[in-house]
Amino acid sequence: MSLTAQPATRSGPARELVDALADDPTGQTSPSIYETGRLAALAPWLPGHDTRLAWLLDRQRPDGGWGGPGGYALVPTLSAVEALLTELHRTGPATAPATAAHRGLAFLAAVLPGDTPPDLPATDLIVPALLTAVDRRLTGPAGPPPGLAGWADRPRLPLPAGLDPVRLTRVRGLLATGRPVPAKLAHALEVTGELAPGAAGVRPSASGSVGASPAATAAWLGRPEPGPALDYLRGVGRPGPVPCASPITVFERAWALAALIRAGVPLRVPEPVLAELGAAVGASGAATAPGLPADADTTSVVLYVLARLGRPLGVAPLAGYDTGRHFCTWPGEDGASLTTNAHVLDALGEHATRPGVTAARRRVADWLVERQEPDGRWEDRWHASAYYATYAVLLALADHAPDGAARTAVERGVGWLLDTQRADGSWGRWQGTAEETAYAVLALTGAGRAGDPRIAAALARGRARLSELDGCDGGPALWHDKDLYRPTRIVRAAVLAASGRAGWASPRPAPTMIRIA
Repeated sequence: MSLTAQPATRSGPARELVDALADDPTGQTSPSIYETGRLAALAPWLPGHDTRLAWLLDRQRPDGGWGGPGGYALVPTLSAVEALLTELHRTGPATAPATAAHRGLAFLAAVLPGDTPPDLPATDLIVPALLTAVDRRLTGPAGPPPGLAGWADRPRLPLPAGLDPVRLTRVRGLLATGRPVPAKLAHALEVTGELAPGAAGVRPSASGSVGASPAATAAWLGRPEPGPALDYLRGVGRPGPVPCASPITVFERAWALAALIRAGVPLRVPEPVLAELGAAVGASGAATAPGLPADADTTSVVLYVLARLGRPLGVAPLAGYDTGRHFCTWPGEDGASLTTNAHVLDALGEHATRPGVTAARRRVADWLVERQEPDGRWEDRWHASAYYATYAVLLALADHAPDGAARTAVERGVGWLLDTQRADGSWGRWQGTAEETAYAVLALTGAGRAGDPRIAAALARGRARLSELDGCDGGPALWHDKDLYRPTRIVRAAVLAASGRAGWASPRPAPTMIRIA
C-alpha cells in the first residue's frame, strides 16, 4: 500500500485527537455512578472520598433515581443508595445523605418489581448483591441509619422480574474454592462481598487493577495495603468520581482511529501507537484493557485499523471465536453481539485474499441479515442506541458482504435511518444527540446510494444539526458497561468524521490518504 502525506492544515482537529490518543496512557471515559458508589462504600480511606460523595449527591435526579432513562436507572440507583446508607452507618447523622437515600429508596420501591433490566454486563450479579446489601443496611441489628427509621418495617425490595440470585451464589461458591476466577468475572468482583478481599483466585493485572475496575480492585484490596493495586486506585480515583473501566487504551485508540479512517479523514498516526496496537494482539486476540479477557470485538477493530494502515496481521487471532455460524465476543458468552460480528466482518473484509475468508464473510453477513429488525434497524447489547448498531452493521455489509448479497438489507437499514430522522435534522433514541446523529450521517454516507436526493437532503439537515449539537448536548452516556458510560474520544472521533470538520476528503476514500508518521 502506498502511504502519502496530507497537508497538516486539513486535519487539525483530527490531528489533535490522534495526539491525545498517543499521549494518554489510560484513555478517557465518563465517570460511572455505579462504580463511584461502590468505591465510596468499599474504600472510604481512599483520597477523594468526600468528593465522590458530593458528586453522587449532585447527580441524583428529581425523581430520586440516578443514571439513565427507564431500566438504566436501576443499577446506578442501587449503588448510590447503598453507598449513602453505608456512609450514614459509618459517620452518623447527616441531612443531605439521609434525604438522598430516602428519595432513592422511594424511587426503587416504586419501580421494583418491574421489567427485566437492560442487558448490561453483570446485571444478574450486581442487582441481587446490592438488593441484599441495601436490605442489611435497613434491617440489620443496628437498624436503619439515622434519618431513615421509617424504612425498618418496610417490605424488602424485590428482585426485578427475570432475575434471581442463582448465578451470584455460583460465583461466590467458585471464589470460596480459591480456584482461578475467569477474567470477565473479575470485572465485577465487588459482588462477592466479604469473599473478595485477597481472594486467592484473583490476581491484579500489570496496571494494578482487578478486572480493569476500580470497584473490583477496591473489593480485592480490602484495605490500603501499599502496592500496585493501591497505586492504581489512587491514580484512577484522583479526580473523585471514577469510570467503570480503566485503562481503556487499546479500545479507545482502535475505535477512534477506525471511525476516522473509514470516513477518509487524513491522519498521521504516530509509530508508537501502531506498534502498541500490534503488540496488543496475541494468539487469542486483543483485550479492551489489562485484566479483561481478549475478545473478538476489540481484536476485530484492531485488525481492521492495522490493515487499513498497512500493517495487516491476518485474521488467525479470530479463529477461537468462530462458532461455525457467527463469532462470539468471548467463549461462553451469554447471547451474541451484532456489532462484534459487524466488526469481525470488517476485519475479514480487509483480509479478503486470505484462504477461507470469503466463506466466513458470507456466513457472518448472512447471520447479520437474519437479525435485522422488521423496521430495518439493528439492536445490540453493547450500546443503548440502535443507531450505533445500525451504523456498524450497515457499513460492514455495504463494504464487505460478498457478491452484494446483503444489498436489500442495506436498503432497508438506510430506509429506517431516513424514516427516523427528527424534525430538527438529528437522530436519537430518547432525544437528538451529536453521537447518534454522527452514526446516522456516517451510515448514510457510506451505505446509501450515491445521487439519491432523499439521502442528500437528510445528510444536509443532519450535518447542519450536528454542527449545532456538537459540544452542546450534554454528552449523554449511551454505551453499556455495568452502567451507561461515554467513551469521550471515541464519540469525538465519530462526530468529527461525520461533520467533515476533521479534514474531510471524500465520502469513501482510498487507503492512500492515510499516512504513518
